[in-house]
Amino acid sequence: MQFDLTVILIIITVAASLYGWNNATIQAKWMFNPYAVYHNKQYYRFLSSGFVHSNTVHLLFNMIALFFFGDVLERIYVNLFGTVGLIFYLLTYLLGMVVANLKTFYQYRNSSYYNSLGASGGVAAILFASILYKPTSSICIYFALCIPAFILGAVYLIYSYYSGYRKGDNINHDAHLYGSLFGIVFTILIRPGVVLEFIDNIRHFNLYEFQFLSIFF
Repeated sequence: MQFDLTVILIIITVAASLYGWNNATIQAKWMFNPYAVYHNKQYYRFLSSGFVHSNTVHLLFNMIALFFFGDVLERIYVNLFGTVGLIFYLLTYLLGMVVANLKTFYQYRNSSYYNSLGASGGVAAILFASILYKPTSSICIYFALCIPAFILGAVYLIYSYYSGYRKGDNINHDAHLYGSLFGIVFTILIRPGVVLEFIDNIRHFNLYEFQFLSIFF
């Protein structure tokens, strides 16, 4: 029976988030506060912040994405690398969180007011790693409109870049962007052949035969 690391990560994240909602002191200690990391050497916040969320919608959005795309990537890694694949999968997720916060850390390390939280960086890394392996699969928005994974991924990267540059809302778009880029780079490092497979899948993709509407619509 396959070890389901994705489900375990979801259970831990949900439990940590619920605990944080009922304990404001713990929530504050686990959030990503660049000032505390830099001045108080609280480096654990790079990871702990990925296991707490601001509200139910935030938690559900990240965990649903992790459940679907994480399960796909976990199975791919186990099939390719065996048990070592679970280590690669876990590194993709956890290091994705760390790398996603690096720019924010340097930018706000002297701003004590800044806080962020959520697993978005790790989830983005998992999402884009899975896109490299299955670029022509369907990603359905609101279970209705379906878009090829590689097209949606490109749009997502462009959107995250310009949104992070404009800084017009309270969302840490830089974390999404750098988490995504890490997922791509790390996946290529552990298996360079995925690049040629990705190109070959795109080359044989027929946009006219793609089903853009979900059967549930």
